[in-house]
Amino acid sequence: MVIFGASGDLTYRKLIPALYALYNQKLLPDKFHVLGVSRTTIPDGEFREKMTEGIRKFSENIHLNDLQIEEFKSHLSYFQMDMTLEEEYSRLKSALDETNPNEGADSNYLFYLSTPPSLFSVIAGNLSKVGFSNESDGFKRLIIEKPFGYDLESSLTLNSQLHDAFLENQIYRIDHYLGKETVQNLLVMRFSNGIFEPLWNRNYVDHVEITSAESIGVEGRGGYYDGSGAIRDMLQNHLLQVVGLTAMEPPSSMDADAIRNETMKVLQSLKPIKHEDVASQVIRGQYVSSHIRGELVPGYREEKGVNPESRTETFIAMKFFIDNWRWGGVPFYIRTGKRLPTRVTEVVVHFKPTPQKLFQVDEACKSCNQLIIRIQPDEGVLLKFGLKQPGAGFNVKTVNMDFHYSELSDTHLPSAYERLLYDVMVGDSTLYARADAVEAAWKFVSPILEVWKNDPDQKIYGYPAGTWGPENADDLINDGETGWRYPCKNLADDGNYCEL
Repeated sequence: MVIFGASGDLTYRKLIPALYALYNQKLLPDKFHVLGVSRTTIPDGEFREKMTEGIRKFSENIHLNDLQIEEFKSHLSYFQMDMTLEEEYSRLKSALDETNPNEGADSNYLFYLSTPPSLFSVIAGNLSKVGFSNESDGFKRLIIEKPFGYDLESSLTLNSQLHDAFLENQIYRIDHYLGKETVQNLLVMRFSNGIFEPLWNRNYVDHVEITSAESIGVEGRGGYYDGSGAIRDMLQNHLLQVVGLTAMEPPSSMDADAIRNETMKVLQSLKPIKHEDVASQVIRGQYVSSHIRGELVPGYREEKGVNPESRTETFIAMKFFIDNWRWGGVPFYIRTGKRLPTRVTEVVVHFKPTPQKLFQVDEACKSCNQLIIRIQPDEGVLLKFGLKQPGAGFNVKTVNMDFHYSELSDTHLPSAYERLLYDVMVGDSTLYARADAVEAAWKFVSPILEVWKNDPDQKIYGYPAGTWGPENADDLINDGETGWRYPCKNLADDGNYCEL
């Protein structure tokens, strides 16, 4: 495995700890090697020690074994090169031949591009020129991180350039959200139970709500984020992929392409939002300075690297429809943002109320017919429904039936990168984004970005850091009864954990 950009945080915090977790479970081959590649000059020993530190600090749900860590780090080495220069790749090929644990025999290669997007096609093209896309002597797979383009035009160009170097079935576009256990459980819950699937349509579902909230700000990435924003950073990729899995038709099999074909159909069915409807269907916001748990936090425009007059959104809420037989007329609502009260991602399916209100219902039960699928944190599933309160009369209150993955104490819950890296090793592309799906998502999002770019009258609303976004977002869900679900009423003091 060759990791380009290995001196960065992703390798230190996620990739190497995930690889160690696979090694800990004996899921890596007996003969393997991991070569970190970057422009920075780092001695092999220093690189190994840094990665060991990352394993100790960031490994999740894994018992650390000192002897095993020492064995694992012996499989790591580092190579310094300028990734923009074509002639450097011959030198890289020689280095890989020297570190090949199979001693010249046929070998499988994974190339992980943890680099700026501007280098994706450069690295892919140069790898191909020195023979690293030829699979006659073992598989060659290319893993790339988001963003997959900046808009529809750039995504088309990027896919074309990647396809000039590698085949589509060799390209793995990684989306760590799809590696979450609960996201995958959407498929099992829907298609293995006769309870839910018959209700999963326009006849019984009132609306679907998807929230992905972050409590942090831009964390020193203001320069990058100001050119991206919430719609590019989160909605176009992570959340629309979750929409695809939530709304898809049953696949013909559990084959990767069968599943991805169905999520692709959902993305193709997204009803375009017209220019004149953007203001009423899409609400964007930007956090302003506020006190959070007694501490003053800066507003977005005060963050390092951010334009003081920036109109980049740190929050977006959207109402849209899926134009197909299953979901015709059912509104879908998405919201995501930074500097919200907590870190939480969940899908909420709101079922239609009973056609006749026979019983007296308390305020809590106005939204009691909900299925909540919590993706992070405290992963699990919660079903809310009404039951009679004890005593005289027929007063109804909400009760919960829930399941938490944390209750499976005897089962290892893999991290997202652990699961996704293992999948690419075994050639399972189910949870990876396909070129046509990326382009379909951009096709839906790009007109909204064009309106924002060309129409100065499009509003961006301020919201105090630590709140649930602009009040105007409440106007999107205008059914008069439920509104947005505000999770985490039992919020921890540090804002980093909330109960399902």
